[in-house]
Amino acid sequence: MFPEYDVIVVGAGHAGCEAAAAAANMGSKVLLVTMNMQTIAQMSCNPAMGGIAKGQIVREIDAMGGYSGIVSDKSTIQFRMLNRSKGPGMWSPRSQNDRALFATTWRNMLEQTPNVDFWQDMVQGLIVSRGTIQGIVTGMGQEIRAKSVVLTNGTFLNGVIHVGEKQFGGGRMGEKGATGITEQLVSLGFESDRLKTGTPPRIDGRSLDYTKMERQEGDDEVVGFSYLPIEKVKPQNQRCCWITYTNPEVHDILKTGFGQSPMYQGRIKGSGPRYCPSIEDKVTRFAEKERHQLFVEPEGWDTVEIYVNGFSTSLPEEVQYKALTMVPGFEKAKFFRPGYAIEYDYFPPTQLTATLETKLIKNLFFAGQINGTTGYEEAACQGLMAGINASRNAHEQEPVILKRSDAYIGVLIDDLISKGTDEPYRMFTSRAEYRTILRQDNADVRLTPLAHSIGLASDQRLALVNAKQGEVARVKKIMEEFKAEPEAFNEFLESNNSSLLTEKSKALKVLLRPNIGIKEMMESVPDLKASIGECSPLVLEQVEIMAKYATYIEKEHEMVQKMSNLEDLAIPEHFNYEKLTAMSIEARQKLMKIKPRTIGQASRISGVNPSDVQILIVYMGR
Repeated sequence: MFPEYDVIVVGAGHAGCEAAAAAANMGSKVLLVTMNMQTIAQMSCNPAMGGIAKGQIVREIDAMGGYSGIVSDKSTIQFRMLNRSKGPGMWSPRSQNDRALFATTWRNMLEQTPNVDFWQDMVQGLIVSRGTIQGIVTGMGQEIRAKSVVLTNGTFLNGVIHVGEKQFGGGRMGEKGATGITEQLVSLGFESDRLKTGTPPRIDGRSLDYTKMERQEGDDEVVGFSYLPIEKVKPQNQRCCWITYTNPEVHDILKTGFGQSPMYQGRIKGSGPRYCPSIEDKVTRFAEKERHQLFVEPEGWDTVEIYVNGFSTSLPEEVQYKALTMVPGFEKAKFFRPGYAIEYDYFPPTQLTATLETKLIKNLFFAGQINGTTGYEEAACQGLMAGINASRNAHEQEPVILKRSDAYIGVLIDDLISKGTDEPYRMFTSRAEYRTILRQDNADVRLTPLAHSIGLASDQRLALVNAKQGEVARVKKIMEEFKAEPEAFNEFLESNNSSLLTEKSKALKVLLRPNIGIKEMMESVPDLKASIGECSPLVLEQVEIMAKYATYIEKEHEMVQKMSNLEDLAIPEHFNYEKLTAMSIEARQKLMKIKPRTIGQASRISGVNPSDVQILIVYMGR
């Protein structure tokens, strides 16, 4: 009934969809297996993509030829570029999305991708022979063979849903969990543990009083995520979001339910997300705060359903409801469904290599929440890289590994496999030591040539990158040569509270001043605008960033060069760390467990000190 596939992807969430698309677009025969064809690419939590550091990841996925950026742009109902008041290394795109349209668009794109087959069933086992994956076994007893398998099970592995004192099996509200895989992997020598995440109640938007809330509009200029020239949402069509706040009365009501809370009664054993805590967690941990911010977010163009971002909870339904009706604007709120917590199995990611292949079983890959991450974007980028490497393994090609200096994706994967995680991992700009060169605006320049060389990014994408770089070079040269004369520039400078020119200068030198932008300069100096001509706002943005932050960018490139010496020092796969008796016992144990690929990776392992690294370098030098 089934042919042998190059790659089988288990699970059709954000990781699974990107894995299937990447492998198929590289020429592999792919089977995407999901328990429910109607929930492909479901936004299980909030209907939004991007945000701080996460927006950079979506742009990197797009630059590599992934689909998340395109799908996000086609389903956006509001777009904002966050952190504009800070340096460009912190700018992060974020979109509010139509939940249903997002999933429909993903499924349509997958169905239009050659080489992708679909099968609806639960995967309850793996076929393993001599330490190598051979395929999967489904709940209906089908044995399907493949050269590589990617597991992207999300929160479904032995998932348990908690609402107050009620608990029941499930991977998502209304959907059953997946059993069998954890038990088999543990029997094969894998280590597993439990994590938990949560979601807030969904509300009928018709029952809310928005006059008591703060409006949160989208940007006038919708930049979007994708570098492809797809149609963006028009600013006048964006939907408004809203902000409101809890208060002491809300907190007091929430406390009455703590006695029935699964978290406080010890029924939930897994760790929850530190940076996205439940409302009961916030009330407890930040007891000095009289209020917490809530974001009131519409779920789509044609629905009244509202997502209450910031009110994640697993308290009893009646406590959730009573507390929420004390929030300004929610006095007459009607629930669509209560919030809940979900507890699930994950596999500590130190059991993986840098390709996301497991160390114990060849050609078996893990991606997404099975690795202990949280967030659609973190899952999607893992799926992309696992799909790439599963495909390349199937065709006996060299792996593709992104370094920390290449992409936020590289930072994320290196953090997971080097440091592991015992709580849901979320990406932040602070995790990236090279964030000035890993900006959201240059992901295409950084990654598209590599993706094109492996057959993933299209010729169109590479042509767009080359054209963009050519335009940036052209505009920069004009700015370097254009004479900024006092009579032409001083009115503009005075209006921007900048000191006046007393002699001729270069336009690029004027651009280096604080509060001076290239677009505003062109609008005020007609001759400069005529010299540059019609030009994309993204090109002008690149020229301005490269000029204003040239020193910082150069310093980071120097840091990359210095660190590359350690990153290029490969450690033999079967290196015997027991010989290094001068090294601390903890360091030897950690190194033996994780088996780092390079000295650079070894230096980032928790418990391995600089002195331990020096001992390792000296020994290898001998």
